[in-house]
Amino acid sequence: MFARQNTYLHLNLPMLGNHKLLKFCYFIGALMVLNCGDAKKPSETEETSSKGEEDAKEVTTQITKTILCFGDSITAGYGLDDSSEAYPAILQQKIDSLGLNYTVVNSGLSGETSAGGSSRIDWVMRQNIDIFLLELGGNDGLRGIPLTETQSNLQDIINKVKEKNEATKVILAGMELPPNMGEDYTTQFRSVFSNLANENEVSFIPFILKGVGGIKELNQSDGIHPTAKGHKLVANTVWEVIKPMLKD
Repeated sequence: MFARQNTYLHLNLPMLGNHKLLKFCYFIGALMVLNCGDAKKPSETEETSSKGEEDAKEVTTQITKTILCFGDSITAGYGLDDSSEAYPAILQQKIDSLGLNYTVVNSGLSGETSAGGSSRIDWVMRQNIDIFLLELGGNDGLRGIPLTETQSNLQDIINKVKEKNEATKVILAGMELPPNMGEDYTTQFRSVFSNLANENEVSFIPFILKGVGGIKELNQSDGIHPTAKGHKLVANTVWEVIKPMLKD
């Protein structure tokens, strides 16, 4: 078979002439290059697609989730020398030690009441929140604000958080009042938080200052705001509730 093919080429190629033979060779060479180029395209496309998918996965895994601590001077870290001593910053340290991809945002404002919180919640919720800690109401109690107003304002905040994202996990932090506010008022005040937690089916911290409130050496000279050591205990109390919510 090969002998016959060689004879065919030997007999016919001279008939093409030198000019035509040269053009014929260019045509065959170009055709071979095009065929080789086309053969590489599928593998190049697959490689590019695979790399794109890997990049997309990497970006997805780098998305940071947000924990927002929304409160008053307790959350803000009033009176501390450094904001890193406040309980939200200590929560961040605990999270970082576990290598979890969460950012804790301190949205505490000294002197804030439940009404003030209700007014600024819309602005705060412009960002995506995965876990929302609500720590407000203490200043309401110290000012003798009607409990119905406090409960209504806290409910409004919870509603707005859920309206923004139903999947946001809400934690309600309760507060206790000093005895000089009267037994009836302090008892009813305590019930505001437990009732809201039950009605909204949210996670509940009965007293965010557990083990700290009323203990002189853990509070500043005003007897209300925790020291740096006191904030470590507050962080531990909050951590017990937040930790089970965190995902790798």
